Amino acid sequence: MSETLWTVAAHAQAGAEINTQGIIGFFLSKIAPILLAILGLIFIARSNKGEVSRVLTSSTIAIIGIAFIAGAVVLVAVGSGLVDILFSSED
Repeated sequence: MSETLWTVAAHAQAGAEINTQGIIGFFLSKIAPILLAILGLIFIARSNKGEVSRVLTSSTIAIIGIAFIAGAVVLVAVGSGLVDILFSSED
């Protein structure tokens, strides 16, 4: 793991660009569905034990967490546009 981090740091210093869109795409296409499936299995197992109120609470917390993450992404997208508009230099 440390070798990978040093390799990334060396490429960053050499002027190479890191493909952040590829990293985000990989996370969204591979890791996020697995995490959601595991979360769903936990909820199903809990509800089978009769802990429906805990499942509803956990589901609500998960949905609110996803909403916060989506809001942060929108804020970054809209924020960069607003900064470009407000602080654009007029020639």
